[in-house]
Amino acid sequence: MISKQEANVIIQNSIWKQNAGVVQILGMCPVLVMSSNIVNGVSLGLATSLVMLISGAAIASMRQFVPNEIRTPIFILIIAALVTVVDLLMNSYMHGLYVVLGIFIPLITTNCIVLARAEAFASKNGVAQSALDGFFMGIGLTGVLAVLGALRELIGKGTLLSGIDLLFGPAAKSWVIYVVPAEQHYQFLLAILPPGAFIGLGFLIAGKMALDRRAEARARAQTAKAEIQAA
Repeated sequence: MISKQEANVIIQNSIWKQNAGVVQILGMCPVLVMSSNIVNGVSLGLATSLVMLISGAAIASMRQFVPNEIRTPIFILIIAALVTVVDLLMNSYMHGLYVVLGIFIPLITTNCIVLARAEAFASKNGVAQSALDGFFMGIGLTGVLAVLGALRELIGKGTLLSGIDLLFGPAAKSWVIYVVPAEQHYQFLLAILPPGAFIGLGFLIAGKMALDRRAEARARAQTAKAEIQAA
């Protein structure tokens, strides 16, 4: 079992303090390539979260039976099997999105975020803790992909949720939000191309650091005030 306090610590570390996208700076290939819009980024992020959830629980459950000398190949085999299942399911039920995501679905196997959490956390902790850590590490990455994808799509094409029909069918085309009217054919290539991804990620990292510094300053001010009142 896992206590509520322990779960809160794991969730906070996974989503904010150790965020894979803006703190650990891991898995940059999918972050930079598939964050051209919200739909692509969130879809890949959720697929990664599912793999990390199940792989974390699987690895934690058998960690005591795996010799240290061969644990990395075994971990990779487990992750590869799960990615294959996700790949086949997406190909069967979301073929349009599967075609768009392309090689980045199988590449979840080699994503350093997945293997890093298997080595650093799942191989040393219980099943519930490892599953929770893996899932919310994936959710933290998904959040970065969603925000970065929204920024790039909004600035680059003047829309939000373009490609949503790949998930929910042709009827979902009406869900696309046109911030800039479609008839203007607006496009800003810098945001859509890879340089835009680097610039956008840089702003997200800077924003995260600024928020952390503000929180630290507020905490120091509250501590100093409490000390003065106690004196």
